[in-house]
Amino acid sequence: MAKPVVIVVGADKGGVGKTTVSRTLLDYFSANNVPTRAFDTESPRGTLKRFHPDITEIVDMTTTSDQMKIFDTLSAGPSVTVIDVRAGLLSPALASLRDIGFLDAAKAGQITFAVFHILGPSIASLDEIAETANFMQGAKYFLVKNFINDTQFFQWDQSTYNSYFHRIKDATDLTIPKLNEMAYEQVEVSSVPFLKFVANKGKDDEAANYSFVLRGYVRHWLANVWSEFDRIKLTDLVGAKPGVRGGEK
Repeated sequence: MAKPVVIVVGADKGGVGKTTVSRTLLDYFSANNVPTRAFDTESPRGTLKRFHPDITEIVDMTTTSDQMKIFDTLSAGPSVTVIDVRAGLLSPALASLRDIGFLDAAKAGQITFAVFHILGPSIASLDEIAETANFMQGAKYFLVKNFINDTQFFQWDQSTYNSYFHRIKDATDLTIPKLNEMAYEQVEVSSVPFLKFVANKGKDDEAANYSFVLRGYVRHWLANVWSEFDRIKLTDLVGAKPGVRGGEK
């Protein structure tokens, strides 16, 4: 059986668009025919589940029973597990993974583990990097600059950023470009994955009537996001080969 892959998406700061990144990952794996499940730790509400209800379960990652629900089933479920960590819980979540022996298993090569750390524009985000570095042995670590909210990043000198960035061996930069505001809002209102919006489909794959223009903006943006995922060889990480993908017509 293929080695389980666990991808944690999170930040210690809120409002940086981490769930948007999780949504693009789920669409990317779907388009590449990679079986995926997701856990939304924004209990009890769950933004990720609203967009991907069929494959997403809401959990409270601070409870032992829900930790078991995620990690005791890694080998039995789909090959890739995406965990959207609630704002402010990235460091505590990683500490829990250390305590249950998950990080040791990843370090031993039993599990492929990746962290998508969504950065905010403040110096506090760089402090988060230093905090997260303690847990990154055996993990693939991606520092994600998400421009979805028109964020201005790193208004300090490059050497300051580099001093934090280089604390983590083999960390990789990743950029999520900005999506047209009206297009983003329309996807939010429709409550469907980006792929379904591009395909002009509703929640149950019924025909929809979304704007041609806004669908075009989303299609172009999603292609740019997926180019970033291709650049970091995300399909290699999960042991899949990129194929002909939906949404790229």
